[in-house]
Amino acid sequence: MKEKLAKVQGLFWQQVKFALSGLVATGLDYGLYLLLVYRFLPPAAANITSYTIAVIVNFLMQKRFVFTLQGSVRRAFVLSMVVSGGGLLLSTGIIYGLSQLPFFIARQYLAKLLTTGIVFFYNFFLKRWVFESGKQPA
Repeated sequence: MKEKLAKVQGLFWQQVKFALSGLVATGLDYGLYLLLVYRFLPPAAANITSYTIAVIVNFLMQKRFVFTLQGSVRRAFVLSMVVSGGGLLLSTGIIYGLSQLPFFIARQYLAKLLTTGIVFFYNFFLKRWVFESGKQPA
């Protein structure tokens, strides 16, 4: 029973660290998105740009603070970028869809906030698998 409780607590704290480290990358993504969408680019293009930059920052923080790397950095980076590519498609699709609605056209800050909340869970579970799925043969 103690072992199971420790496992649940470990997962909880890992999610907290994931959320906190992600807060920095999310702040970068969100701030850059708003700058781009209100000054330079349409919503989907702004999302692609801001999300891509934030993904690289996020990978570096997750590697350092959140997950225990069980394989090569190269493997983790490539798989993380594959997962992030899926997250990019998911988030851009959501942003694009919401930006078709008059309410969200005028409130891109809400569209990005809602999208970020949805994509958080996708990213956590798949990136946890990327970092902690075991060592690859030499």
